[in-house]
This record gives sequence, structure tokens and C-alpha cells, in this order.
Amino acid sequence: MENNLALAAAACRAAVAPEDFAEQVPLAPLCTFHAGGPAAYLITPDGAEQLAEVLKICSEYRVPVEILGRGSNFLFADAGFPGIVIGMRKHFGGLAADPETGMLMAGAGVTLSAAAQLALSASLSGLEFAAGIPGTIGGGIRMNAGAYGGEMKQVLFEVTAMDRTGVLHEIPAEECGLSYRHSVFADNGWVILACRLHLTPGSPADIRACMDDLNGRRRAKQPLEYASAGSTFRRPEGHFAGQLIEEAGLKGYTVGGARVSEKHAGFVISDGSATASDILAVIRHVQAEVYRTSGVRLELEVCLAGDFDADNA
Repeated sequence: MENNLALAAAACRAAVAPEDFAEQVPLAPLCTFHAGGPAAYLITPDGAEQLAEVLKICSEYRVPVEILGRGSNFLFADAGFPGIVIGMRKHFGGLAADPETGMLMAGAGVTLSAAAQLALSASLSGLEFAAGIPGTIGGGIRMNAGAYGGEMKQVLFEVTAMDRTGVLHEIPAEECGLSYRHSVFADNGWVILACRLHLTPGSPADIRACMDDLNGRRRAKQPLEYASAGSTFRRPEGHFAGQLIEEAGLKGYTVGGARVSEKHAGFVISDGSATASDILAVIRHVQAEVYRTSGVRLELEVCLAGDFDADNA
């Protein structure tokens, strides 16, 4: 595998500009948990053509690949990621709105908050719920991000995505399989490049008031002052994860620099010093205790990447 990775990296290095290829890149600064070790290689293709070439190389050599936006839904192991991380924020950041048609076009690397702000500027309503979500458009579609009754499924019109052989596809929203924190892209591994969102005309004052209201609720109820990946667990059917965790007496449960938030038990947070192993230890303890006390198995909303067994070796 190491030889395959080195061969794939050499081929990828030749396919992109020197400034878009790097080795042993710390991932902690690129993720909202601010934890985890380095990526063996970080590549930031400058467009669809280079992305296709990189994906074909990675597929040919069968090396591990992760697609990274803002890293708001990732926990990388302290040992790092022994493969190629493809970064989307640097070159996939196009953003435009057409008030006449209600369409907003966004690259995968655009943050959801930036897209919501442009919608406001264009007097387009429907994306207010996304103004405080820390991820990117690409990750938001892949996970069908949502909050306060809104979700990407409600506004998505079309997605431009690339399969792992480098072929581009234009996929209408109804074929994206959007459901609670899930889409077809979470299953097939296709890379989202861009999308079109269909919004509705609205009053800028009303849109702004809604965004301010939702962001005020977030500040009041969520531990935004700490590093986290947002809600750590998926909502179990018929329950709320935070309530189950609180009922299990786990608010404030701590391992190293990681703990269950006292403000909202559904968030595992870092005080800035937590290792990925600390965070995962809190997560695993919460899952075990909630199952013991309620019989409910909490599933992660956060994606784990890398070899966590190596962290404990």
C-alpha cells in the first residue's frame, strides 16, 4: 500500500500545479474539531479536468481518498490520514445568484453561510436555515444539512458531480436521494463539484430577520465558543440525542481536553487541547452509556477517518 501511495502521489504531483500539492499537511487546522494528525498528501485540483485526473490516479492505485471542504463533519485520527486528501475550498468557490430565475449557483467549496449571505443580497429566500451551519455546499448536499426545519432537500435543484473514474454527471435533485443527513453521494463516493439551488423572491428585511433569529437561537443553545463538529450524533428515531445523553448523566463527561457540552449534551466539544483519541473516547463512552440506560444506539453524524487503532497502539 505504501508503494502504491507513493506512485499515486508522484502521478498526482505531475497533474497539478506545484502550489496545489503538499506532503504531510496538518489536518487539525483544516477541521473544526482542531484535532487529528497530518494527511500524507493534500491536493487541491484547480478544476474539473485536474480533479478527474487525480481521481483516476487514486482509483488506479487503489489508495485511500477523502474529500475535504471545511472539515466541519470530520474527525481525523491522531496518526493522520495515510492517503490523499482532496481539498475543494481553494478552487471550487464560484458563487452567483440570478434574482430573475431564483437560481443560486455555488461551487462545492463555498461555505453555506456565504451562500446564505448572497441569497440575502439577491433578495432570495429559502436558505436562511443555512446561515449558521459551518460546512460547505458540497458537504451540505452530501449530508443533506439542515437546521430549524430547513434542509438542503428543500432548495436543491441540480448537482454537478464526478464519479471516481473522472466522469461528470448532472443530477437533478430528485435523483440525489436526500433524506435525514444522507444522500446518494454518501453511498457512491461521487465528488460534488457544484450545484444550483432554487430559491424564492423575498423581502431582504424578512430574510435578515429570520437569519438573525435562527443565529440567536444557535448562540443561546449551542456551545459555539468551543471547537466541535456540530451535532455529534444523528437523531435517533423517536428521540433526541441530547436528551438521552443528559438523562444518562453525561453532561460534562471529560476525557483529556474533550467533553460533553454542559450547554447542549448533543455536542462533544474540545477545549482546544483535545486529541482525536480524547474526542473518540468521549464519543464511545456516550454511546455505551446511552445504550445501557435507554437501549438506544446512537449513530455518529461525524465521519471518522484514519487509523484510530494506531492512536492507541
